[in-house]
Amino acid sequence: MSTDEQQQRQRTYTWEDPAPTSAANRDMHGLDFLRGLMDGTIPHHPTSRTLGFTVTDAGEGFAEVTLEPQEFHANAVGSIHGGVLATLFDTAMGFCVSSTLEAGVGYTTLDLQVRYVRPVQTGKGVIRVQGFCEHTGRRTATARGEARDSEGRLLATGSTTCLILR
Repeated sequence: MSTDEQQQRQRTYTWEDPAPTSAANRDMHGLDFLRGLMDGTIPHHPTSRTLGFTVTDAGEGFAEVTLEPQEFHANAVGSIHGGVLATLFDTAMGFCVSSTLEAGVGYTTLDLQVRYVRPVQTGKGVIRVQGFCEHTGRRTATARGEARDSEGRLLATGSTTCLILR
């Protein structure tokens, strides 16, 4: 089969200017910022648009992001690339830390560890990655996370340490 006869795959998407989202993240209490992402008053950042995930739940010390795996997330062996899941963990665990921070206090990831339990495939429903803040101190915070499929099966676990920026 020639290249012309093969099905062309294409993806087009849009994103917002990231500056207002970054400013809101910096200037608002973390939980209020997450609520703004969920209700649409604050646009999701470009990374979420690129990969196609959204913040779907949040509380004090908790954040959830969801993604429906697509063909464009695939790696060379046909499962969803581990970097996609790592990004979801970084987001969910960072946001759960953020939910504990007052306005004007920022954070950044110091380390990120993801342990993959089973492969993620397309066509199997939504993936939920939840972050749980374990400790927020003056200089650092720690969090853990879980990724589960639509049937509740554990796909991966994660942990992070974040630097608190005062």
